[in-house]
Amino acid sequence: MDLPVMPPVAPMLAKSATEVPPGMLYEPKWDGFRAIVFRDGDEVELGSRTGRTLTRYFPEVVEALRERVPGRCVLDGEIVVAREGRLDFEALLERIHPAASRVRRLAGETPAAFVAFDLLALGDSSLMDAPQAERRQRLEQALAGSTPPVHLTSVTDDLELAREWFARFEGAGLDGVVAKPPDLPYRPGARAMVKVKHERTADCVVAGMRQHKSGPVLGSLLLGLHDATGRLQHVGVAASFPMARRRELWAELEPLRMESARGHPWQEWASEEGQAGGRLPGGPSRWTGGKDLSWVPLRPERVVEVGYDHMQGDRFRHTAQFRRWRPDRAPESCTYAQLEEPVGYDLDRVLGGG
Repeated sequence: MDLPVMPPVAPMLAKSATEVPPGMLYEPKWDGFRAIVFRDGDEVELGSRTGRTLTRYFPEVVEALRERVPGRCVLDGEIVVAREGRLDFEALLERIHPAASRVRRLAGETPAAFVAFDLLALGDSSLMDAPQAERRQRLEQALAGSTPPVHLTSVTDDLELAREWFARFEGAGLDGVVAKPPDLPYRPGARAMVKVKHERTADCVVAGMRQHKSGPVLGSLLLGLHDATGRLQHVGVAASFPMARRRELWAELEPLRMESARGHPWQEWASEEGQAGGRLPGGPSRWTGGKDLSWVPLRPERVVEVGYDHMQGDRFRHTAQFRRWRPDRAPESCTYAQLEEPVGYDLDRVLGGG
């Protein structure tokens, strides 16, 4: 492979904002695996955000790129999986598997797509220093004849339309809106763009905690919600705290510590295998490797209000943010019924230009 922009490339990132800013180019924020595509003839490499290769996990995407993008180019975009008219991140996670036989099977059962939103190089020319507006124009020209599963993301300079996208596209499983200054060059690894994501709050039961890697202070709170049968399901964690606050919370929750998981709602989940039909609050996986995910069971008596962006199935898609304790709420009142459901929106309409 011999391209004007060579792997690895750290993708350009975005900083968070609460409102869609004016005077920019706006795109839907896709919920998938960020990927830099390097194509030089038959050679295709999919570089992840961390610099590791994704190529072996998505053979159908590699083949589609060989057929549908220019012979020598570097593209920035997102690998996504769609099912039943919306993005499915859970199905995408399942695509990362060490067994080649399973990779081949899943490529047929849950095929992925590539959504392009930037062009870093074309032919013998690097476009890294070109402004965003020019790169977008060149990208449209380069992918003019492309067909699914390779897509060109929608873009607009209309602030009101971007706000409408933010409100409507969540129903198709998208994350929000990304805003890009029109004169912005491509800045690898820099948070030079703006992302606006949905945020909501939920009252959750604190049913466990993990110790921080630095010692006997809080690493994360394990959060639960009661399902329709009354079972307390593990829905995610709250984990971003200053070190002083970690110490305070560890001491504050100490009186709730249980000597063992016996009698705890998650007692069956103390084993690595977990309980069929439930959410596992700890245990190794291919995502965590040898990371210690042991947890301390707590009597499920305290309620916390957390901020979250959206749900993936029956759990928080990302780490929740601690807001405040809710001593006025009873743990049994913390159910899935409180969660807001976005209005459904057909993903094909987003891929077709919104």
